[in-house]
Amino acid sequence: MDSNTLSKKVMWAGIILILLTGLIHVIDAPSSFGDATYKGLLFVANALGALVSAVGIYRGSRSWGWGLGLLVAGGAFVMYIISRTVGLPGLEPDVWLEPLGIASLIVEALFVGLTLWAMARRTTTPVVQRNVSREGGV
Repeated sequence: MDSNTLSKKVMWAGIILILLTGLIHVIDAPSSFGDATYKGLLFVANALGALVSAVGIYRGSRSWGWGLGLLVAGGAFVMYIISRTVGLPGLEPDVWLEPLGIASLIVEALFVGLTLWAMARRTTTPVVQRNVSREGGV
């Protein structure tokens, strides 16, 4: 398998995972608005951020596409844990084992892992440099 095929598979896996993260938050947003308006707005912001990230990943932007996705998925993962341990401002700690929440954790963890793997793989690939003489030849 050549690196281009692997790159396309990684790209599409990242797009699917970050879109699933956003979709889960869109599905859960109405009940989140019922808990607290700011929580519902955070869920909507997560979904919008996931969509923008997917576009960035598709366009090949490692800097902002994957980076924004890492912020969206990683932030959601951390906030899930916070909301289940100490609770969010004005809210009691939530239920740990709700099915949509567990699905969200799995998808977010997979995206974060894929992003870190892809970034590490990208930075450890040797860079081939061309030597150019003063006369402009190679």
